[in-house]
Amino acid sequence: MGKSISRIISEYAIGLKYEDLPENVINEVKRYLYDSVGCAYGAQNTKDVNIIRDLYTEIGGKGEATVIGFGDKLPAVNATLVNSLMIRALDFNDIYWKDDPSHPSDIIPAALSVGEMVGASMKDVIVAIVLAYEFEQRMCLFAKPGVRERKWHHATLTQFVSPIVAGKLLGLTVNEMVNAIGINGSHNHTIGCPTAGKLTMMKNTVDPMAVQSGVFAALMAQKGFSGTEKVFEGKEGFMDAFIGWNAKEEKENPTEMNGRDGISEWSWDVEALIGDLGKNYKILECGMKAFPTEALTHTHISCAIKAMTEFNLDYKNIEEVRVTAFAQAYDILFDPAKYRPESRETADHSLPYCLAAAIVDKKITTNSFSDEKLNDPRIFEVIDKIKGEPSIEFEKMFPAKQPSKVVIKMKDGKEYEEYMEYPKGDPREPMTMEDLDNKFNALANNWLSEEKRKEVKSTIFNCENISSKEFMSKLVV
Repeated sequence: MGKSISRIISEYAIGLKYEDLPENVINEVKRYLYDSVGCAYGAQNTKDVNIIRDLYTEIGGKGEATVIGFGDKLPAVNATLVNSLMIRALDFNDIYWKDDPSHPSDIIPAALSVGEMVGASMKDVIVAIVLAYEFEQRMCLFAKPGVRERKWHHATLTQFVSPIVAGKLLGLTVNEMVNAIGINGSHNHTIGCPTAGKLTMMKNTVDPMAVQSGVFAALMAQKGFSGTEKVFEGKEGFMDAFIGWNAKEEKENPTEMNGRDGISEWSWDVEALIGDLGKNYKILECGMKAFPTEALTHTHISCAIKAMTEFNLDYKNIEEVRVTAFAQAYDILFDPAKYRPESRETADHSLPYCLAAAIVDKKITTNSFSDEKLNDPRIFEVIDKIKGEPSIEFEKMFPAKQPSKVVIKMKDGKEYEEYMEYPKGDPREPMTMEDLDNKFNALANNWLSEEKRKEVKSTIFNCENISSKEFMSKLVV
């Protein structure tokens, strides 16, 4: 193959400059920063965030980086995990779903923490965030089918990207960046169970852990620690271990395998990962979330809310709700554990629960997953009336579209049907600034005054003029 995949990625990452970035790309970084910081504020009361924060404040250490909102000063490696978990905890941050799903904003804290530690400008941080989105989204196109179908979690992808982001701000050389990728890519392969069946706090934590580890890997590389250069294409490397690759000849070896959706041909698309770097920017193809739920629930929720509000339906009069989903969504969202969720983590990945809550309240918010709601008898009056069915036709439309059909049958025999192909927040129907303001304000209003919310927004959308240290100080409540 000539140069290794890691070396090609490293050369591009180290060469990218702020001046190379189009204005719309810079603006998109700010939009995702705004969205992510809002998600972090909204998660300040969650139990998982506070467990990790308490652990790290007890451990202490050099105050290199700031915890969003709280203002704690922690070692950059530790602040990265807390901040990433805060962004991720409500399952409300961004989403990119092609052959694999991912949430590139999980990696933003690697840029913020390392940027603050080294005294970087926010221009440098913006470049690092562009790299986070670029390679995380390219990783989602790399495996055919994705590692998620192979029963692995997308933290398996993030492990290769987070050291690039941290390494960019540390000023690593090409060789050091190659080592950082090889270090982190050797030990963060994550099995899919955190997002299967009955979910726990690990559902939102495995990806932040891969982000945290990437910061540490970059610091190791900076000190001269070596890592496997051919961590992607080499013998027993990522591609060889995950099937569909001939490591000896370093070429594709399509192999029929049995995954979660049956037998398919497993292979790799190297061009999708490293082809045409710099020609365009993947961040422009990412999406945002209008609901704090698993991404594949969104079109279904939108259909249900539209039917309930447009026809002024009363949940008490519902006989049955039939939901048609593509096979991958059905497998993730309709397994038996999802009908009696006992935790927020399971509930926001349960399509029956999300639909029942949306049907009862005609909306979905972060409060839809409170302890009170998880014990709301009205929701469980509806939930068993919800029936799912997988569609091969819909599966063929994914990931270009995320089709959903929801049919609500009333006790009087009348049926109300809604069909959608992609949700609000998709790049084809992006969140407007008004949408983002509403989302941010709803997430932050328990912590920030209206004046402070305006100040944070102004800071984010003018951040290229300040240092990362000043930026992080402005986010403290």
